[in-house]
Amino acid sequence: MLLDKRISFAYIFNKVKSELLIVLIVGLLTNLITLYSHAHLPEMPLTIPTFLGTAISILLSFKMNQSYDRWWEARKVWGAIVNDSRSFVIQLQTFLDTDDTAIIRKLAYRQIAWCYCLGQSLRGLNPIEGIEGLIPANDLIEIQKHTNKPLALLQLHAQDIKALRLTDTIDVFRQVQLDNTLVRFCDSMGKAERINSTIFPSTYRHFLYFIIYLFVVTLSISLRNVQMIFEIPLLLVISAAFFLIEKSAYHLQDPFRNRPSDVSVTAIARTIDINLRQLVGDQDVPEPVKPNEFYLL
Repeated sequence: MLLDKRISFAYIFNKVKSELLIVLIVGLLTNLITLYSHAHLPEMPLTIPTFLGTAISILLSFKMNQSYDRWWEARKVWGAIVNDSRSFVIQLQTFLDTDDTAIIRKLAYRQIAWCYCLGQSLRGLNPIEGIEGLIPANDLIEIQKHTNKPLALLQLHAQDIKALRLTDTIDVFRQVQLDNTLVRFCDSMGKAERINSTIFPSTYRHFLYFIIYLFVVTLSISLRNVQMIFEIPLLLVISAAFFLIEKSAYHLQDPFRNRPSDVSVTAIARTIDINLRQLVGDQDVPEPVKPNEFYLL
């Protein structure tokens, strides 16, 4: 997640350097062709690139809105995971006797593991990396049999809650309350997976790039009476603005790609880790995730 800090120029430039190189080549070729063939080319009124620029602005506005909606939905999903994780442990402490601290601790640590596991799974990383010390060895062996590791951890939660009911440690009402919390975990996981697996149409991006390059060509022809030393930088600056907005929207539309613009699932999972450890009375609490320059993963 990008922070409210100054972003380095190198990071910004690297996002659009290939596109700007193409704009430079297109601008130079168009300028040279116009220079040597201006007698055979019709007059290009400035209203044509103006119209294209307006169309590009509308398309970029739509894409940015849609992309931010996807990013914000992903952030709300992880906000719900934070709230439900805290509620889950507090419910366990309320529903169980003080003699049952071992099972509370076991479920709390498994919930911490679930948060890390889900975040890594969404990012395409190894889901069980780093959670070995949070769950028992038999749980680790069990979830390795499953393709969906976070779902397997929720199943283990459900089995332990069922065992508590069968041993009359909790009554039916309390079991229902805990099951409802598990359902919310499963809902949040499903929403995050839906966002992660639903692709924003790539044809929209290709069409947008085509219009931007067409805009560069028409603007270059319209400015044929302007010296090249002034025209080319102008083309680069204007097109850079369009490409940067498009790149921002492109990164926001996929909030689980392990990029600076991602939802900071690692930092959120660490926050849950800290909160749940403190709820069960642990003194060995990890530090919050430190920002990496201008972003937080």
